[in-house]
Amino acid sequence: MMLTLSLVLAACGGNGDETYEWKFITEEVDGQVQYEYAEEFAKRMKDKSDGQVNIEVYEFGGLGSEVDQVDQLQKGVVQLAIMSPGFTGNMVKEGQIFALHFLFPDSTKQTQEILNTSEAINVDLRQKYEEHDITPLAFWTEGFMQWTSNEPISEPSDFENFQMRVQESPLMFKSYEAYGADPQAMSWGELYTALERETVEGQENPIFFIYDASFHEVQDYMTLSKHNNYVAMTTVNSEWYNGLPDDIKEMVDETVEEMRDWIYDEQERQNAEFLEQMKNDTDNPTEIVELTEEQREAFRELALPVRDFYKEEVSTVDGAILEKLQEEIKAVTGE
Repeated sequence: MMLTLSLVLAACGGNGDETYEWKFITEEVDGQVQYEYAEEFAKRMKDKSDGQVNIEVYEFGGLGSEVDQVDQLQKGVVQLAIMSPGFTGNMVKEGQIFALHFLFPDSTKQTQEILNTSEAINVDLRQKYEEHDITPLAFWTEGFMQWTSNEPISEPSDFENFQMRVQESPLMFKSYEAYGADPQAMSWGELYTALERETVEGQENPIFFIYDASFHEVQDYMTLSKHNNYVAMTTVNSEWYNGLPDDIKEMVDETVEEMRDWIYDEQERQNAEFLEQMKNDTDNPTEIVELTEEQREAFRELALPVRDFYKEEVSTVDGAILEKLQEEIKAVTGE
């Protein structure tokens, strides 16, 4: 009995302090923004807890596709996950709000301020996810979305019958159909090959991801459109999170708050550095097209009616979250 008791105490940390082994899954690979976030989060939690909390970080593909990862978080197979609302769009209808083009400001700093402080997002939208056993603890930008293609994109007519890869989100389909494109849903793990074989003709992502995933190797143009932000969520399994001891839960919440500034700086650094690398890559030259404000306005005009589609066909609360968010955006931008 004494030997058994000693083993139990050792497993729990010896002095009665319980140890924790958690899994943290991301949609990106080692070196990319989401993975770096998870690694830094794990390091801080281990340091703060004096080794009491140990988090194993998984890169994309380690536990399946993006859709698989959502399922694993819901079931508690993993405790934490970084996910994008695009891959939960069929489950949490309101989360498709992030697929609306030209909704957020033309400033990542202002966008991050809105994501940090918005009641529409951090209270109302969070509640919608919690109905599915997922709790978003933070929303953050990975940078502006840009387009890549094999022909230059400078006006909506360039998208006519264009095979555009999107995430599994009905609103993403609608957004690109508004430009005349033919959107195709696809996991990013299949995208390089699809672009190479021209199964799809183009895609959207932040600059760091476009370069690090080598999409520039199989696409000739990158259009700096800034039509949207790639928004990621730091999420947890709701039952697991709510069952944590108060001190551990407070440690998680504190680390989430600390990471807001850290991840903003990290994505800014990566996007800037990879843009320079792309410009200087003579082995895989990419022509960079920067849209003028007049050109962007032509896309914006076609994108605006999609907000009515969101309110009438997607939203389960008649667009209330979108309307509140739009007021919050105006308060930040003064427009």
